[in-house]
Amino acid sequence: MLKHLRLQDLAVVSEAELTLASGMTAISGETGAGKSLLVDALLLLTGARAQAQMVRHGAARAQIEGEFDLQDATAAAAWLRENELDDPDEPGICRLRRVIRADGGSRAWINGNAATLVQLAQIGQRLVEIHGQHEQQALLVRGEQLALLDAFGGHAALCQSVRDLAGQWRQLDRQLATQGDPEALAQRLEELDRQLARLDRHDLDPVAIAELLAAHQRQTHAAQLLTGSAEALARLAGDDGMAIDRALAQVHGGLQRLGEHDAAFAEAAALVDAAGVQLAEAGRLIERARDAIDLDPQRLRELEDELSALHELGRRHRLPLEGLAAMRTALAAERDRLRDAGDGARHLQAQRQALADAWRAAAADLSAARSTSARDLAQQVSALMAELGMAGGRFDVALIAADATEPSPTGTEQAQFRVAANPGQPPQPLSRVASGGELSRIALAIEVATLGMDLVPTMVFDEVDSGIGGAIAEVVGRKLRALGARRQVLCVTHLAQVAAQAHQHLRVHKDSDGATTRSDVQALDAAARVDEIARMLGGIAIGEEAIAHARQMLADAAAAP
Repeated sequence: MLKHLRLQDLAVVSEAELTLASGMTAISGETGAGKSLLVDALLLLTGARAQAQMVRHGAARAQIEGEFDLQDATAAAAWLRENELDDPDEPGICRLRRVIRADGGSRAWINGNAATLVQLAQIGQRLVEIHGQHEQQALLVRGEQLALLDAFGGHAALCQSVRDLAGQWRQLDRQLATQGDPEALAQRLEELDRQLARLDRHDLDPVAIAELLAAHQRQTHAAQLLTGSAEALARLAGDDGMAIDRALAQVHGGLQRLGEHDAAFAEAAALVDAAGVQLAEAGRLIERARDAIDLDPQRLRELEDELSALHELGRRHRLPLEGLAAMRTALAAERDRLRDAGDGARHLQAQRQALADAWRAAAADLSAARSTSARDLAQQVSALMAELGMAGGRFDVALIAADATEPSPTGTEQAQFRVAANPGQPPQPLSRVASGGELSRIALAIEVATLGMDLVPTMVFDEVDSGIGGAIAEVVGRKLRALGARRQVLCVTHLAQVAAQAHQHLRVHKDSDGATTRSDVQALDAAARVDEIARMLGGIAIGEEAIAHARQMLADAAAAP
């Protein structure tokens, strides 16, 4: 609730500081004194647009500060935490501040943190609800009307179930969106299967491919290899003269003899001996290679076919033959991943469908409950409207199907409050009610019927008694007092019957010295309150009869339950 309100250089108020209590507070004053200035201050404090003329003439800026107790404002406390604007030292307090410069600019703060007007409005709608003749109230918003209907009907558990199921459905839907297009996934899997089937027909191991290339090379040049090896062996054997090994032996022997006289020849003899050993090994290697050569035209065709197929795969994938094995591994991994994704997607789709079915069932239960509550709320508000001087008026709650293609956290419908202020008129949306006084009284009837179930801790009624008097005014006052038992109620009024019902009374007084006009706001004690009620009853000249009547009205209000 609102605990403190401080105004400085706002319109005709140079400075005012108020301490407010729970229950109902009446705000009265003579016509033109600026009673609604407190309402304007709260509007500015909760995000309303500012104008330069709101700054007191001659002042550089106007300033409004409000301090709220969050004990009964759980939604506001949660919003502050979510937006990291709460005060860790005083988590149960919210301080709002608005400064308006004479040039029309303004700044705002929440708990000492600079804030935007949007943020100020967002926290404001969770702290204060203003019912006035020109302001758009939360009651005029369909979403708020639906929330109020659900609060009235006690649908919290049903609403939570619908909200949870819709949230889970949306989470699964987002997960499915990351899985990609199911048709594209299936096509890619088919393509991967075809590619892997082609690759799996061949041994793609790099070692095997190297052996294949070598075998092909041997088969391709087999005749040349046989002829060359035969020629080499023949020359080594000395078919056209002395065998090389015998010639080397003779050279080796001569060099050894010379080496007895010169070490250089001995070193040369050793090299010739080593050459003879290597030459003999070379001959044996040539023989083995020759014997391994298999001149087989069929085998050559087979090798050429295999290599041709491998080269085709390499061209298809734009890879050398040695890279095909890694490509096959990558494609297989992609196929496994996509298969898992496909299985996961089918599982998620089944889960999503099950959640959609469960949501429809829960939403149907909520719709049935809302239909019953809508009838009950309409009956109660219509009866209260009659008590508040709108006899023959009718209140109606229409449930309108929501245009949604997916599970909504609020169910399958929106609520629209409709009213016929006079007999014979068709019900119209509450937002189209022309009379500010009628709107205020209808709002009061709704608030009384729901007993402040919208959880906004502070409610302000501006000129709620416009156009009424007598017994109806007393009924309005009693309803406001009853509402004050559950919520903080601030009521700007010009009727004694309403003001007398308040738990606290503020008086706005305007004074002028001929050059400047100023208003101030005073909290009235018991004696001053009697005088103010008497003034409201009898005008400027207050007689003993008005004083006595005022005392009796205050006594009756205090004695009422």
